[in-house]
Amino acid sequence: VSPGYCWPFQTSRSQLVIRLPARVQPTAITVQHPLKKSSALGDISSAPRDFTVSVSLCQALGTGRWGKAGADEEGEEETLLGTFSYDIEKEPTQTFPLQVDELPRAFRFIRLVVRSTWGKSGYICISRVQVHGNTMGKNAIGQ
Repeated sequence: VSPGYCWPFQTSRSQLVIRLPARVQPTAITVQHPLKKSSALGDISSAPRDFTVSVSLCQALGTGRWGKAGADEEGEEETLLGTFSYDIEKEPTQTFPLQVDELPRAFRFIRLVVRSTWGKSGYICISRVQVHGNTMGKNAIGQ
């Protein structure tokens, strides 16, 4: 991960909806941010700290959009896959196994909501997010 290259968000609480290249039953998520010693200023307080990961049935079916927290625009409940904390004292690449049993279906979209950072209140910087899981159906890569 190169310092200075990230997805910047203007608030300390932001969300990222990822459209996956295929329908996936997610099993884990990886978040990456440069180490403090790699930063030109020695400051990585814009790194995400606490975050959640969720999916929505309407998003799985391609109908509706995410709206208010806890439900998508169609009023369907979203499924929380876990609440996690990125630790800036550990490795820059951290993988978090999802905190749910196997999901009954695959999803094309997954939502990551950053709830706090390691100090900066004005913005968040996310360098890389990876979704791990099992591809499903005719849209699976390689089929």
